[in-house]
Amino acid sequence: MYAFDIERPATIDDAVAALGGEAQALSGGQTLIPTLKARLASPSKLVSLAGISEMKGIRNEGDALWIGGATCHADVAADGSYKALSELASHIGDPAVRNRGTIGGSIANNDPAACYPAAALASGATIITNRREIAADDYFQGMFETALDEGEIVTAVRFPIPEKANYQKFIQPASRFALVGVFVAKTAQGVRVAVTGASNEGVHRWTAAEEALSASFTASALDGLTVSADNMISDLHGSPDYRAHLVKVMTGRAVTAAS
Repeated sequence: MYAFDIERPATIDDAVAALGGEAQALSGGQTLIPTLKARLASPSKLVSLAGISEMKGIRNEGDALWIGGATCHADVAADGSYKALSELASHIGDPAVRNRGTIGGSIANNDPAACYPAAALASGATIITNRREIAADDYFQGMFETALDEGEIVTAVRFPIPEKANYQKFIQPASRFALVGVFVAKTAQGVRVAVTGASNEGVHRWTAAEEALSASFTASALDGLTVSADNMISDLHGSPDYRAHLVKVMTGRAVTAAS
């Protein structure tokens, strides 16, 4: 590590005011702290969001679930209001990670193998910041890329609760990130399918599967579909063809479990 300053604001306004110059927001720190240790980033100041009470908690808002950006994974897992989302949170990392990592930190980082981005995209969630509200379809813009501007922080995420939903993750054992993860959500408007861990473009929707499943919400509706291996991630854990195969397999499992 190296020397840096840290501020612990108590309000969103104070946090935003502190995020000038080379300052960087610190949420759960599950990605940022290892990055600092490896000297891949070296901000002169960290602004901790952990003490901002208005960014914590979970509440029902009619047919939607509001989750504060500083809410840890363990609290999402224990809530149960949106069962598929709680089950997703319960399998993130290990107990230490789940009790420290936050949903806002995950959404802001947009790791290509993170779980929450798939849930947000498939659910048609709204990302709430200190400045605006952003639809998930517009928010996620590629690997580690989001619509956030400088000085903008994720204060909450609003999830519409679907009729049926499920998340299936093929776990990479060492990191417990998704080698491939698929979140399927069915609403009165149709079905949305979001894929994480597979593509160099980061989290994305599988629109062909959405059309097939909107017509018939059964795993057999996927039988005639194929997933292109073009632009799939290739590493020591899996080839592009292997990941493309897993996308279809995990989608089928998610549909079966949701049904």
